[in-house]
Amino acid sequence: MSGENFKGFFDWLAKPMEQDDIDAWYLANNIIPEYTELFRDFCISFLNLLTKTYLGDDIDANNETKVVMSEKQKKEHFLWCWNKTIENFNKENITFVFEEIDYNYFESFFYEIFYNQEEENIKLSLNTFFDHLFNDNIKKTKADIEIFTDIYKKLEKSLNFEH
Repeated sequence: MSGENFKGFFDWLAKPMEQDDIDAWYLANNIIPEYTELFRDFCISFLNLLTKTYLGDDIDANNETKVVMSEKQKKEHFLWCWNKTIENFNKENITFVFEEIDYNYFESFFYEIFYNQEEENIKLSLNTFFDHLFNDNIKKTKADIEIFTDIYKKLEKSLNFEH
């Protein structure tokens, strides 16, 4: 793709969508507003638990007590937070049962934007990211809608009403 075509594609992807187009997208993808709120709560709850219990990767520390989690510890931490979040929702009679492919999606997503993220300000902006992503009153780009739909569909598919 040439530089000019790439710029045009990027501009198209980053352009805020009109509300009528967003509404049509939601209708075509069977997006249910009540589920949107529930899925926002799930993502924020998970993220809050993740950030509050993560020991961190203090690689810039100049002392011998710096904390660096191994890959195995990160995977265990993610799994513990994931299962604890699901358990907390179960207590509210909201059951999620994830297929491995969907679990792997979230694990990869959070590894990229949290565990392997060197920029602390990006880690700190994740709550804002999810608030923005699930807020119907904020202008969305095509990229926002694509990410939102991916996350929404994985959570919707995992919602189990047969418990």
